[in-house]
Amino acid sequence: ETRELVKARHRPIIVITSNNEKELPDAFLRRCFFHYIRFPDKETMEKIVAVHFPNLKKSLLREAMEVFFEVREVPGLKKKPSTSELLDWLKLLLAEDIPPEALRSKDRKTIIPPLHGALLKNEQDVHLFERLAFLSRREV
Repeated sequence: ETRELVKARHRPIIVITSNNEKELPDAFLRRCFFHYIRFPDKETMEKIVAVHFPNLKKSLLREAMEVFFEVREVPGLKKKPSTSELLDWLKLLLAEDIPPEALRSKDRKTIIPPLHGALLKNEQDVHLFERLAFLSRREV
């Protein structure tokens, strides 16, 4: 804008983040380069989990991944659970020694997965999820 050439004394710092929820000033955003990175598919997510939990039982991983991706599909969530929520949830499942079959209950009375609060970080989302589960129970 000033038609002046400005040379950096040091290389600029580059910050890469996947967080698109923060409100940032337009002046800052004009100086940013944006590149959208698609959310990992199940296969990629399993590789990410394996880095953090190399000895995780396959049965627990399979059931947890199914539940995780189903929760991400719940309509109306303000914040879908992401990789960090999955990792936190798995850590809690392991600490509490929750068996894989507890994650995939066919009983409509226990349709909410154990420790679901680790997946949903927003109070409104927790209430929405519980309400939808309650309505699902009533349909049976």
